Amino acid sequence: MLERLKSMLIKEFIQALRDPRMRFILFIIPAFQTVVFGYAVNTDVRRVKTAIYDLDNSQESRELAAQFVKSGYFDITEYVSREDRVRELVDRGEVKAVLRMNRGLSELLRAGRPASLQIILDGTDSNTAGIVLNYAARIAARYSDQLQVARTSGSGDGLSRLGGVELSSRAWFNENLESRNYYVPAVIANIVLIITMLLSSMAVVREKEIGTIEQIIVTPIGKGEFILGKTIPFVLIGFIDVAIITAVAVFWFEVPIRGSIPLLFGGTALFLMSSLGFGLYISTVSRTQQQAMMSAFFFIFPAMLLSGFAFPIETMPEAAQWLTYLNPLRYYLVIIRGIFLKGVGFDILWPQLAALAVLGACILGFAVSRFKKTL
Repeated sequence: MLERLKSMLIKEFIQALRDPRMRFILFIIPAFQTVVFGYAVNTDVRRVKTAIYDLDNSQESRELAAQFVKSGYFDITEYVSREDRVRELVDRGEVKAVLRMNRGLSELLRAGRPASLQIILDGTDSNTAGIVLNYAARIAARYSDQLQVARTSGSGDGLSRLGGVELSSRAWFNENLESRNYYVPAVIANIVLIITMLLSSMAVVREKEIGTIEQIIVTPIGKGEFILGKTIPFVLIGFIDVAIITAVAVFWFEVPIRGSIPLLFGGTALFLMSSLGFGLYISTVSRTQQQAMMSAFFFIFPAMLLSGFAFPIETMPEAAQWLTYLNPLRYYLVIIRGIFLKGVGFDILWPQLAALAVLGACILGFAVSRFKKTL
């Protein structure tokens, strides 16, 4: 049995790696994709293109504008002097925000009265607009506090001795709240899913299409040996890709990995049972490699959308939330993010590991039962 399995493995490795372009796709492209996704999949908002419409033109208005510049969130591209220019900049998409300070702002501030500050936002991207609005509110509040402190400390009336409530916040696991630390580990799961499923979905159908399935049928190799010979090379390729992408995440993007690396590969092994199982099932029911590839993509994209990669599962409709429990990628993402960011171990992640084991055994078992060593 071992000799037959060895021959099968050698054949699969030769078939998968003999083409230099295939080796490039399997081992270099994942690292390149990680770099691209690491920069592209980023919800942090920095250097928002902003115009200043200062009708007051006072020291206070200039100080307030300087507060926005010093924050690092806003990049002042133009100082406008006409109302129609404001509309033109926003309509053309040349700025995402316009900071408008009306006449009389300095007089109101010096008199200790509230002064209005308007920020005009391009709301086509509601997520970015909401973040920018939050930034602007925090900067305006901080400037207001600075004026209040300066006024009370110089008045000598004892107001500076009044107590107050100060909110102190602390973020665990992702201290700087960088979205890259959240998304880059998830890229590992998505790339492993895509590569292993595409490879396995074409494993059996390729034999049918090129006419070598008849040669395999007449050999003494058993069905289990054939499936092992088809899947073990893809398992090893999946592990290598995980190692490459993890290295890129840690050394290029400086994403922390606080948990157990052996546990990461253990969770990967359980996840590969599901991805390879789905791929093998597709391969057994498809007649051509093109059909298998299209069928694999019909599974890959819903799996990614229902995994919590980009959209929180809690915000999905209840029916979709129930559907995510059948998605192995959901559990694998929890494992990867838990190991990378939280440093948690088996005692915390065992429910996700158990779910992957059950799903993987069911999916792989069903795929194996579908394969018949007959034409």
